[in-house]
Amino acid sequence: MEITFQGNTRAREHITQVTLARGIGWGLIGGLAGTLVMDFVLMGALSAVGLPALTCFSIVGNTAEHLFSIFGINIAGGVPIGIAAHYLVGPLFGFFFGAILVKVDALRVDTLKKSIFFAVIYVEILSQPILAATPVLLKMTAKDTLLWFGASFVMHFLYGVVLGTVVSNGLRLANGTSYK
Repeated sequence: MEITFQGNTRAREHITQVTLARGIGWGLIGGLAGTLVMDFVLMGALSAVGLPALTCFSIVGNTAEHLFSIFGINIAGGVPIGIAAHYLVGPLFGFFFGAILVKVDALRVDTLKKSIFFAVIYVEILSQPILAATPVLLKMTAKDTLLWFGASFVMHFLYGVVLGTVVSNGLRLANGTSYK
């Protein structure tokens, strides 16, 4: 729908409402895409430095095992639970990011750069409690903890870039607008 401001036919604004469902849908897609890209880069980097490609999944799975054991729930750790955790949490972060962008007017983005910025900040902040659990529960050394947080920052930064790009482009297409 187009509206004209104060009788000036040259000043127009395109008004379209993106639905919550579209925000959530693009968030899920962006979260899955970000998780896939992050994991492929991570597995390649781990292989390049001579470590098993699935090392990170093993760490995440073992962290989940220790976390659940605190509540008296016995699960097997390792790679399978690590993969499950990655592919549940990644799209879930995207789900909420898409919903937030659609529902919070202050976070409505009109440029790709803003969307990526918001996504990276969102992911880096939201992931900290999860990341902090690993060194504590697995009793990592100071060196391993620094490596864990450093590598995690880079990987989650990459995830945020992909999430922001996918959600921004998806909502822009749904809205029928272009970037400024």
